[in-house]
Amino acid sequence: MDTTQDPRPLYLLALGQLEKLIAEAAPETLDRPTPCTEYDLRTLLGHVVGGIHRLAYMGEGGHCEDVPATTGELPDDGWPAALDRARARVTAAWAEDAKLDRPTFAPWGEVPGRAAVGGYVLETATHAWDIARALGTALPLDERLAETALGVARAVLPAEPRGGAVPFGPVRPAPADADAYTRLAAYLGREV
Repeated sequence: MDTTQDPRPLYLLALGQLEKLIAEAAPETLDRPTPCTEYDLRTLLGHVVGGIHRLAYMGEGGHCEDVPATTGELPDDGWPAALDRARARVTAAWAEDAKLDRPTFAPWGEVPGRAAVGGYVLETATHAWDIARALGTALPLDERLAETALGVARAVLPAEPRGGAVPFGPVRPAPADADAYTRLAAYLGREV
């Protein structure tokens, strides 16, 4: 992603994709494992929706470490409404263009607001793949989001070292004909 680009349209596209996936997450699917091995589907949804609130908080001028990237307990059928609330909040928090150039305290350090939002394009696209795999959905994922997210990942996340302060496993091989989501997942250390 070009660091002069406005990442908000892509982020909103990623949230729209996430909305479709969450609509498929029936209560009986919430205990399924995900490719993001530290989370089952329920806790991954909590992490993703909580992350949207965290990004909103950063857009409101807060420091990311002040709020957890989780929602806490929600009713099994409460995920669509929780996402709607988070999306409304984050959209309002980042509505002003000037915020894109304002110093923002993201989980990876102090960066311009556009880099914080761009990082959440990576986060949201990656976890959309995780959710889709856990659900076994036939919903097509937007390849442009994965291509952008992979570009961000390669620009900001070294292939080595991984582990410790770098919360990703070693880069894994992806098939030569792999789609962008599979290449992104492999780069982030997921088994593909």
